[in-house]
Amino acid sequence: MSRVHDMGGRFGDGPVDPSEKPAFKADWEARAHALVMAAMPVGGWNIDQRRHGRETLPPATYMAFGYYEKWIAGLADMLVAGGVLGAEEVRSGEVSGPDSELKDRRVTPHMVAAATGKRVPFTRDDAPAPMFSIGDAVKTLARPGNAFVPGGHTRLPGYAAGLTGRVVRSHGAHVFPDTNAHGLGECPEPLYAVAFAAKDLWAAPEHPGDEVVVDLWQSYLTPA
Repeated sequence: MSRVHDMGGRFGDGPVDPSEKPAFKADWEARAHALVMAAMPVGGWNIDQRRHGRETLPPATYMAFGYYEKWIAGLADMLVAGGVLGAEEVRSGEVSGPDSELKDRRVTPHMVAAATGKRVPFTRDDAPAPMFSIGDAVKTLARPGNAFVPGGHTRLPGYAAGLTGRVVRSHGAHVFPDTNAHGLGECPEPLYAVAFAAKDLWAAPEHPGDEVVVDLWQSYLTPA
């Protein structure tokens, strides 16, 4: 079954507007962004867990909410599910008890500059050897699901599942989202840029000669 957030290549959503837009449409969106980022060290979450938190919103809610509304709703669910806050604390905005341990885990203003300026090492050297080289033909898994957790997070989009493409770049090894989103370890894997012909992705592409390049982890690929 497809997931509501897996919208890539879907018909009927209208054209993509590539023009430049402000990062935030309203002041509350900037505050929502800051709140979610500040809550990550409090809850001990990583970026993949944060993404999965938004993906698991009820489908009707997901479609009705705007971008940063999804961020806040996903955060609220994660706070309660992770035992960081109770549901009533989220509703009221008041933390129970004057000596809550959250006070020791909060992000203070003087910590922001150091956190935002910190460079995160994306590539890893503790991963399996790459199976593929530039130019190799590869086929993606027929079903874009998480192999570890039913309904879990995956970065293989549905529109590129079960198709043949070719490797155009190797990005080195990166943390594997399918495990990292569920507390199963970072399990770094080789990551590749794989090119697919537009005519193979869609029945009636506007430009059949175009290619779409998708970054895919090694577990999503088999030799073609």
